[in-house]
Amino acid sequence: MEEKELAGGNASGIVVRKGNTVRKPATAATKVVRRYLQFLGARGLRVPRHFGLDSFGRQKLEFVDGVLAMDRPRLARAELVRVGQVVRELHDASAGFAWNAGDEFDSPIPAPGQELMCHNDLAPWNLVVGEADWVFIDWDAAAPSTRLWDLAYAAQSFAVNNPGAPPDAAAGDLQAFLRGFGPDDALLRELVPAMIERVAAMYQLLRSSHEAGIEPWGSMFSTGHGEHWAAVHRYLLEHRRLLDASA
Repeated sequence: MEEKELAGGNASGIVVRKGNTVRKPATAATKVVRRYLQFLGARGLRVPRHFGLDSFGRQKLEFVDGVLAMDRPRLARAELVRVGQVVRELHDASAGFAWNAGDEFDSPIPAPGQELMCHNDLAPWNLVVGEADWVFIDWDAAAPSTRLWDLAYAAQSFAVNNPGAPPDAAAGDLQAFLRGFGPDDALLRELVPAMIERVAAMYQLLRSSHEAGIEPWGSMFSTGHGEHWAAVHRYLLEHRRLLDASA
């Protein structure tokens, strides 16, 4: 069966479609990621099915049909509410997943705690919008984290990722996303500072990797990603009061 290389996947290596499956390099985390996806699927969440490894040792996953959220027009507020709901469902289900002491993970940014298993890259470039289902893909960075750290990244990437957006628009988008997620007061108080810290961590990963020659992050830093995350960080700092008030 013919294989067709898929675009995107900055950190995933060569990813191809073969029939109704996706084939991508296995990582140290593949075993626990497969268990995690099976756990979520068994609880009724719509996630890609993981079929193990193919004869070449590549991961074999379900191909999810649809369009990446980043390739669609800007998400409307009602759509941001829906994304927030999907993230909340993932967090609530993930709280019941138990990883093992010997499990290996492949998340490039250290988490501040190990509260629950998280995707760690819930962003428009990993959300496939289909006719019925909205499905997050690319789970290779899944690892123990905290609800706040994962939420901060998801909220920022969906609602406050355009440093050229009018601040009022970004604040309204953040409100819509959080309306879907439904965070408690403690999470709300800490959210914007966590967003700022998480963006700074992303920038530092790219910059330090560039200085040390670590790929793919090093090349990403010099091809626009570094500038983007630095601009987002400045935007968050400049408008943190407005964003805090909206959250």
